[in-house]
Amino acid sequence: MPSHPRPTVRRRRLGAELKRLREKAGVSMEDAAERIGGDKPKISRQENGRQGVSKLEIEALLELYRVSDDRLRTALTTLAREGRRKGWWAQYGDILPAGFQEGLSIESDAVRILAFQSMLVPGLLQTAEYATEVIRCADKDAPQEKRASYVEVRKARQEIFTRDNPPQYLCLLDEAALRREVGGPAVMSAQLEKILEVNRPPKLTIQVVPFSQGWHAGADGSFNIYSYPDLMDLDVVTLEYLDGALYLEEDKSVSHYQLAFDELRACALSTRQSMELVSSVQRQFTKRA
Repeated sequence: MPSHPRPTVRRRRLGAELKRLREKAGVSMEDAAERIGGDKPKISRQENGRQGVSKLEIEALLELYRVSDDRLRTALTTLAREGRRKGWWAQYGDILPAGFQEGLSIESDAVRILAFQSMLVPGLLQTAEYATEVIRCADKDAPQEKRASYVEVRKARQEIFTRDNPPQYLCLLDEAALRREVGGPAVMSAQLEKILEVNRPPKLTIQVVPFSQGWHAGADGSFNIYSYPDLMDLDVVTLEYLDGALYLEEDKSVSHYQLAFDELRACALSTRQSMELVSSVQRQFTKRA
């Protein structure tokens, strides 16, 4: 029996909209399957995002669902086409686990990323030297060539900020992430200098949750919230753990983390105060370097 991998963001969005249109039109899964020469399980997989939909199938289904909106038809056809497009990370497919590649897909497609990091500077903001040390500590047995490839991936991820339509990025850092020494004082000094350089509100905003705050809504760990454009309006929360990541998409779960993020931002320093603290800590590392 063929396996159907975890759906990509594009396929989930497409499938959710096809299901909505089918139900709105009062069409059964059996009738939809008959229209495209398939079966009910195939329609189920497509609506769950676990199987792609061809251009001809899209056109046949939209005709069956009596969708006349040209803008919607074009958007869905584009989603179907992009769902088959390989991401830039495909060239690293021999070293990147499938789950991590899915995380890159989620990140690449987002128009807004809300990040809370309790322990480390997030990958999208890391210098090469800082990333090298994080990767070395995470996988001490990995050969040097593999570690170097992981650093390349981390650098490539950061190119989302230089593309034509970069996502809005709001990162909340626990003060511990600024002070935890990774790679030595010189590496930390350069890393904090980068944070000062890239902070450009409102498109890329970094704020710090200070130690003085005490317990806060992020005490249980780091998380990211990804938001997407258009009428599908699907948000995804990612939680990283030791050897993988958990993806949350249910409205209740997403709302829980959105509320936590709002609470964290309310207790964070302002952007100006945050940069003053980053600069102060950076100077301390510079003196020791």
